[in-house]
Amino acid sequence: MTLDEKYLTIPYRCAVYFVPDIHSAWWRAGSEWLGRCAATGQPMAQPQLAGISPQEQWACTAEPRRYGWHATLKAPFKIMPGENLRSVMSVLRELAKTLPAFDLPALNVSTRDGFLALRPDGDLSQINRTAAACVRALHRFATPLDATDLVRRRQAPLTPEQDRLLMAWGYPYVFDQFQFHMSLTGRLDNMSDDVRIAWQQAAQAHFAHLGVCRFDRLALFVEPERGAEIQMLELVALSA
Repeated sequence: MTLDEKYLTIPYRCAVYFVPDIHSAWWRAGSEWLGRCAATGQPMAQPQLAGISPQEQWACTAEPRRYGWHATLKAPFKIMPGENLRSVMSVLRELAKTLPAFDLPALNVSTRDGFLALRPDGDLSQINRTAAACVRALHRFATPLDATDLVRRRQAPLTPEQDRLLMAWGYPYVFDQFQFHMSLTGRLDNMSDDVRIAWQQAAQAHFAHLGVCRFDRLALFVEPERGAEIQMLELVALSA
């Protein structure tokens, strides 16, 4: 497939994510944890986790593995009729010229909201501004949610403000409701306290040595067909 053909092909959905440098220890650590490299589409051997069987590990990381190692900036959306990936990519490149790179605050393992994730502690203002800019710049390309999408989104309990954002922007967790995170597992609700602690300790040991993570790029991801693994299509450096 040529470059032009790639951008004219309309996937089921596309999204804008933060990802670490794909040649960095941060990228390798996260991709190995999930068991897949979203840049190559290839499986990766998962680390052995104390107190957790390989089968349980594979099952519990299935949901984030499909989405790839990332933090969501602009949640997956269907492209508006008459638009294509070339148009989305053009706007993303222009947006990246207006955004500065920065170091993420320390990323710590959290079980907030019932799943394991890395979340930043510290000043979140630059992260939040970057995410909000992505939401605003790309909203023009997003097909409004249909009734089925709204029902699915409302299965999770939403506050009145989150429901308002869902209707206006197609996603409830934007702007003042946005929470930067890099998912490590699906939900842990049905696990014993001992198993949840084992997961948390394993994640802390796996990521603790990595140091500072640089936020210096935006990534365009695509879901080629409904339910398919979401793949990295393009990286754009922040250059303000």
